[in-house]
Amino acid sequence: MLPEPDARAAAALADDLSAAGYASAAVRAAWGDDADDAIARGLHRPALRALGERRDPLAVLARLFVLGVPQPAPDVAGAVPTAGLDGLVQLGLVADAAAAGDPAGGGGRSIRPLVLIRPQSFADAGGEVEWWIASDLDEAALGGSLPVEHVLGVGGASRTLAGIQLPTPTVSVLDMGTGCGIQALRARRHAETVLATDISERALRFTRLNALLNGVTDIVTARGTLFEPARDEAFDRIVSNPPFVITPRRDGVPEYEYRDGGMVGDALVEAVIAGVGARLKPGGVAQLLGNWESRGDVDGLDRVRGWVARSPVPLDAWVIARENLDPIAYAELWIRDGGTVPSDPAFAGLMDAWLDDFATRDVTEVGFGYVLLRRPVDGTVSLSRYEAVWQSLGDEAIGGHLAAALAAHDRATALDDAGIAASVLKAAPDVTEARHQLPGAEDPTVIELRQGGGFARTLSVDPALAGLVGACDGDLPVGVLIDAIAQLLEVDAVELRADLLPRVRELLFTGFLVFA
Repeated sequence: MLPEPDARAAAALADDLSAAGYASAAVRAAWGDDADDAIARGLHRPALRALGERRDPLAVLARLFVLGVPQPAPDVAGAVPTAGLDGLVQLGLVADAAAAGDPAGGGGRSIRPLVLIRPQSFADAGGEVEWWIASDLDEAALGGSLPVEHVLGVGGASRTLAGIQLPTPTVSVLDMGTGCGIQALRARRHAETVLATDISERALRFTRLNALLNGVTDIVTARGTLFEPARDEAFDRIVSNPPFVITPRRDGVPEYEYRDGGMVGDALVEAVIAGVGARLKPGGVAQLLGNWESRGDVDGLDRVRGWVARSPVPLDAWVIARENLDPIAYAELWIRDGGTVPSDPAFAGLMDAWLDDFATRDVTEVGFGYVLLRRPVDGTVSLSRYEAVWQSLGDEAIGGHLAAALAAHDRATALDDAGIAASVLKAAPDVTEARHQLPGAEDPTVIELRQGGGFARTLSVDPALAGLVGACDGDLPVGVLIDAIAQLLEVDAVELRADLLPRVRELLFTGFLVFA
């Protein structure tokens, strides 16, 4: 078990990491972009080759805590002069490696890592941030499959949830299933207090260690399942990367604490949705990631819609499917995630277990996506949106886009059609227009509005709507512009208003138009 982190030893280590220049850009530069990208695929050799014989503190720390490779004791001691080797041992971060024949020590004393500490950088509305995030050794460092109590570092799902967190100020946040604590740290950027919970005491100790390493206060931890540790407390914001992976409940199938919630199928995500409304203050927002099954002829998003509808507390909902996998691809993904590859003897049995489990529920696809739920202040549901957004968003954080969409929705919902017509709007600065027409044709056959930020949507529009968006420059009200377009196109102005105003509401929500 990871020891309870000592604040003084953690602060001393933070000083050493800072003095060594142990930051994400510096580490990436030390071994190059290609080798850095290879690390994410579990390939460490290119990075080791690039570092060569370097023994400066940055190189030693990178080998030890990014790649998980034992290092000579004198080199490690030189890299952490403030914390010292005793400080690293006290924090449970390292241990002595076997001296005999250890290539890192050249036959002398060497130090092996017990955890990884990887630098993480990101930027949000508050500026650029550099953190150090401690977590358990990965498959490459272990040289085999993961133990079931493994505490994951910052992976793709973690970055996704961190990126979709609303970047608006709030008071209290619950981070449910905190893992290494990355979501709690991100939430604390915008909240006064954060309660981070997990079923794993090991995960909570990593969370406390990471808060100490990065000088972040007012994160309280509590152990338990789902909402249990929060008791009867309600929150302004709830974030969760729950253990949503769909795993067969069968002997011989490993259940990893960081990804498996112990329920059948997608029941864990259903349970979170069922319970989250009662834990939100009026106006509070919950954001989580999840998997959901399509069963027979019932689409996964429709099943999620049913879960929200059955919530005992009315909830606004915006659910976004980002990916669908067939049962075979889904099973392969998570079998490999546990460190078992097709050449391993256990792989075939695990694949059978997954496919048998899916067959019992007639699962045809498994979806992955984002769930945003809000408890209406007055109890009246005004947002019920379930959609698929398949295009790649790269590394762009979209929390700000989600917050702007909710604000636009609330403002537009408060206006009737006359109010929308009286509003002065502007085309968003990231919106461009593309027109396609056949050679020699006078008029385009396709007009597209393209969004550079947010979900990078592309909309096919007719000339009237394209003309309206183009004319929205923050000067004249929408109604006046529609009347002018009706006159230009020689169509009835009343009918054109009835056609365009609902679509203006949609463009406000999706961010193509903004209130001036």
